[in-house]
Amino acid sequence: MASHGFWFKGENAAGSPSQSPTTTRAWCQAAAQKFTGGIGSKLCALLNVGEAEKAAQAPIKAEDEPTEENCGCNKPCNCPKPSLCFSDLYSTDLLPALNGDAKTMNFLQEVVDILLAYIVESFDRSTKVIDFHYPNELLQRNNWELSDEPETLDDILISCRATLKYAIKTAHPRYFNQLSTGLDMVGLAADWLTSTANTNMFTYEVAPVFVLLEYVTLKKMREIIGWEDGHGDGIFSPGGAISNMYAMLLARYKMFPEVKEKGMSSVPRLVAFTSEHSHFSIKKGAAALGIGTESVICIKVDERGKMIPSDLERRIVEAKQKGYVPFFVSATAGTTVYGAFDPLIAIADICKKYDVWMHVDGAWGGSLLMSQKHRWKLNGVERANSMTWNPHKMMAVPLQCSALLVREEGLMQGCNQMQACYLFQQDKHYDLSYDTGDKALQCGRHVDIFKLWLMWRAKGTIGFEAQIDKCLELSEYLYNKIKDREGYEMVFNGKPQHTNVCFWYLPPGVRYLEDKVERMKRLHKVAPVIKARMMEYGTTMVSYQPQGDKVNFFRMVISNPAATFEDIDFLIEEIERLGQDL
Repeated sequence: MASHGFWFKGENAAGSPSQSPTTTRAWCQAAAQKFTGGIGSKLCALLNVGEAEKAAQAPIKAEDEPTEENCGCNKPCNCPKPSLCFSDLYSTDLLPALNGDAKTMNFLQEVVDILLAYIVESFDRSTKVIDFHYPNELLQRNNWELSDEPETLDDILISCRATLKYAIKTAHPRYFNQLSTGLDMVGLAADWLTSTANTNMFTYEVAPVFVLLEYVTLKKMREIIGWEDGHGDGIFSPGGAISNMYAMLLARYKMFPEVKEKGMSSVPRLVAFTSEHSHFSIKKGAAALGIGTESVICIKVDERGKMIPSDLERRIVEAKQKGYVPFFVSATAGTTVYGAFDPLIAIADICKKYDVWMHVDGAWGGSLLMSQKHRWKLNGVERANSMTWNPHKMMAVPLQCSALLVREEGLMQGCNQMQACYLFQQDKHYDLSYDTGDKALQCGRHVDIFKLWLMWRAKGTIGFEAQIDKCLELSEYLYNKIKDREGYEMVFNGKPQHTNVCFWYLPPGVRYLEDKVERMKRLHKVAPVIKARMMEYGTTMVSYQPQGDKVNFFRMVISNPAATFEDIDFLIEEIERLGQDL
């Protein structure tokens, strides 16, 4: 069994969290030693463990925490600091206010204490994944309204605690609801640093280190794809949907560069192709770019959800016969529901034959390129013109972190640049190729690179590989546990290619129904009810959906590095417990 690390408080032989006061007290003592400045002791108090009641009566201090009065130097230092009464302070008392240094440090330390307590709680299996309330109820439980008058810093801290109280613990080992789960400590630290730096990615002059890190990391990702010497281009964008739209935009510009100035009226009817199981962002991108959703032709898939190449070629030929211009094919590496990988080599052959831009939407499955064991599933990706890759999914980089990689260098610049003279002056004293902002659709662009880069430094490629392999091992474990288990039916046969495990749970009241129509009608309601009960109890979360003519089924996905085999066992038992009376 994998180590649970420092945050794990201990489990009994049955696997349930220990309730021993001695264990809890020992954990708090360890925490107090791990952190400086009394943070460990404060964590215990905030989590209401050990001596929480005493903590409410008197401030908890580490043995070496100073008790003297403030030195009054008003500089970042190790001088003793008195506790502040935040009920008398406002944001205007913090930096850049005169003599605001000490107050700012005390306030931010309180915020950090709140965050650290939440982090510890998120990894504790005895806590809820969600404290669920219906929207109207949650609106009434707290005052969320904005006022004309400022709130005190004490009110601000209360708001921070309330926000986290009702937040979903996406780091919880039993949170499986989305493709993006988990919380990496190095990635979190990088996000804090990024917010502290608070800069924009459009020019080297305002983000020198971040621009260079983006250059280095995108080159490394292109090398992993298989493009010679990592040549090409790319950019980090606000999610896979935008990355996919970038690809469609570039494909159109590559074929008809005049569209940039003259618009869609200057080009013939364009058509794009993608599988029936592809992400909705392909159609959304076509709508946003003025191409239209009716110009996106959906290609048939096999029983595992993979695009059928012969149908792709047939539809391309049909489109050309109608006078349309095929310009873009989006293959999927890891579909959202089935986790299917389209046959990229066969698709690349067709795209080459008909001179069509080949894009690979690897938002979900692209990270398997990091695994020597699983990267074969993307064989042929090196022949693509572009690829979307979301490290915030399988690599567990904090949201958001999505890259578009492009094989042809300079194409993004030609497609998107507007040469605004107040940002991209041509007589700057450094290499202007590092002013990357003009190749983006955005002007203001968030720094998404640092968390990926820092995590890569901390883990190495082999660390990401181990993390990804473990998630796929857990999905195979789940598949093997339920494929022949009474009360379960798989949505499709065979081992999953990704961590998606799609199945129906048939409660006893549905399991033995002979009327197939009635059986499907009742089965359609099972997953939503069980999911609602999961949320109300707060024990776990897993997604469900219909697909085509198939009624609602569970779609289990595993991307959380904290998940273990025991958590998979718990999920199975919890589904059966919550659904036994249906």
